[in-house]
Amino acid sequence: MFSKSFTPLIDPFDRRVRDLRISITDRCNFRCTYCMPEEGLKWLERTDILSFEEIARLARIFVEGFDFDGIRLTGGEPTVRADLPVLVAKLSGLIVPSTNKPVDLAMTTNGSSLRLIAERLKTAGLNRLNISLDSLDPQIFQAMTRRNHLDKVLDGINAAIEAGFDPVKINIVMIRGMNDHEIVDFASFGRDKGVQPRFIEFMPLDADGAWSMDKVVPANEIVERINDVYPLEPVVHGPEPAQRFTYKDGMGEIGVIPSVTKPFCGNCDRVRLTAEGKFMTCLFAIDEFDLRKILRSGGSDQELIEQIETAVGTKWAGHNIGKVNFIRPPRSMSQIGG
Repeated sequence: MFSKSFTPLIDPFDRRVRDLRISITDRCNFRCTYCMPEEGLKWLERTDILSFEEIARLARIFVEGFDFDGIRLTGGEPTVRADLPVLVAKLSGLIVPSTNKPVDLAMTTNGSSLRLIAERLKTAGLNRLNISLDSLDPQIFQAMTRRNHLDKVLDGINAAIEAGFDPVKINIVMIRGMNDHEIVDFASFGRDKGVQPRFIEFMPLDADGAWSMDKVVPANEIVERINDVYPLEPVVHGPEPAQRFTYKDGMGEIGVIPSVTKPFCGNCDRVRLTAEGKFMTCLFAIDEFDLRKILRSGGSDQELIEQIETAVGTKWAGHNIGKVNFIRPPRSMSQIGG
C-alpha cells in the first residue's frame, strides 16, 4: 500500500493527468459501424487479457500513487466480462489520497444487458453509467449497431434508473445522413426520461475506414438545433470532454463532445489501458507501453510507476484530426476502449 503522499502525474504540456479509462475486454455483442467491422475482429485470447487482480493492482497505483480521482470501465462491451460486479467491488474501495474519498467509478456500456446486472453493479459501488444509444428508430438503430436490440437498450436505461444511477448519460455518436435528423428527438427523450444526452462527433476510429469529415455533425449545429426548440444556456466548462448546456426551463441538460471540430486536447486529463495491458496516453496515440509484461514478469510497483511516468512524458499536445499531419491509429475504437 502507498502512504498518503503521492506524486501528481504531469505531462509535457503541464496538464495534470488524473482520469484512467480501463478497457476490460475487446469483445462486444454489437457491431457498431463507427467501431468495428460487421464480421467482428479477431478476439484476444482470454489469457492475454488482464485479470481482475492485475487491473486492480494497476488501478491502485494510479489512484494511490498518482492521486487519480476518476476511473471509467470500457470495452468492447464491459458487461460481457463474467463476474463484472466483483471487479467493480475491488475498484470502488480505492481511496483518493488528496480528498480521502472513494474514486469516482464509472462505466460505458451499450446497455443491452443492464436489466440483468444494473442493481448488482450499483451495490458493488459503481457510481455512474454512460449508455450508448445512437438512434430511437429501430431500423436506424439496427443499421448503426448491426443488431436488433433497441428494446433491450431502452429497457437497460430503465433498469439503470430503477437501480438508482443518477445521472444516467446517453452517448450518441452523430453521423451525417444517418441519425442527425434525430437530434431534437433525443433532447425530448432526455427531458421526458430524466437522462442526459451526450452528442459525440464521429471520429476516425471505425474499423472499416469509412470516416470522412463530411459525415461529422458539428457540435455547434447540434446545440443550435436543440436551442431552437428548447432554449439552452451553457455551463462553465471544466476538464471533462463534454461541453454542457442546461435547459432554461430547468428540465435537465445535454452535453456535446466536439472531439473533431473543437478538440479538448488542451485540457485533456485522461490516459487509457487496453484490455491486454497496453498503456496509451491518447485515444489516437501511436505509441503503446506494455504494463502487462511488467506485471507478469514479477515487476515491482516502482517499475510500473516508472513506466507510467515515462509514457506520460510522451503525451502529445493533440491528435490533429483534419490536418495533413494526422496519423490514424492502427486500432479501432473497440480495441482501444471508448
